[in-house]
Amino acid sequence: MRLLTVNVVEKLIPGPKETGFTAIDKRPQLGRIRVRPLGLEGDRVCDTANHGGPDLALYAYADEDAKWWAQELGRDIPTGLFGENLRTEGLDVNGALLGEVWRIGAEVEVMVRAPRIPCITFQHRMQLPRWVKRFHQAGRPGAYLKVLREGTIGAGDPIEIVSRPDHEVTVAHMFGEQDPGKLRAMLDSGVDLMGEIRENAQRIAARGE
Repeated sequence: MRLLTVNVVEKLIPGPKETGFTAIDKRPQLGRIRVRPLGLEGDRVCDTANHGGPDLALYAYADEDAKWWAQELGRDIPTGLFGENLRTEGLDVNGALLGEVWRIGAEVEVMVRAPRIPCITFQHRMQLPRWVKRFHQAGRPGAYLKVLREGTIGAGDPIEIVSRPDHEVTVAHMFGEQDPGKLRAMLDSGVDLMGEIRENAQRIAARGE
């Protein structure tokens, strides 16, 4: 398991929201990039009401899923096209458990916090009809990460799963099926969850009680 590329915003481009511009245009960087609590050094967030913050500091997407999309769409999916900061190889990003901790390189540690929820900016970026629905139905959202330990990362760095919590709710599960029993077990496990995920899990788990 390794990091293929580290991507930061190339330039701000016009977007569909009232913020005017979007930082979704990410490109791979040479050398080592510093990881801070709010993300990569040199990166930007325009729509701070809906993106960014400590729980959504980094967005990781698996190269295996990008290749799947390339075949589905009949086009290349270059690294950074989906706005991901990290393109990984050999790591089941969608199969990661919420609360799972990864070490990237020798220094950086991150925690899996949530699946990526597609928005109108992503739709605008891809310029494909019904892209948001199509992306959701595919069940390959990628994961948002919280930075637990700062440091530097670079292309080729190994990725190690440091710890996994005692529940069964993966990134893909939270994005799709959302079984009430599994969500209740996750809540009861005591795993550290971001507020929105906890609230959603509590609401869905209550339906099964």
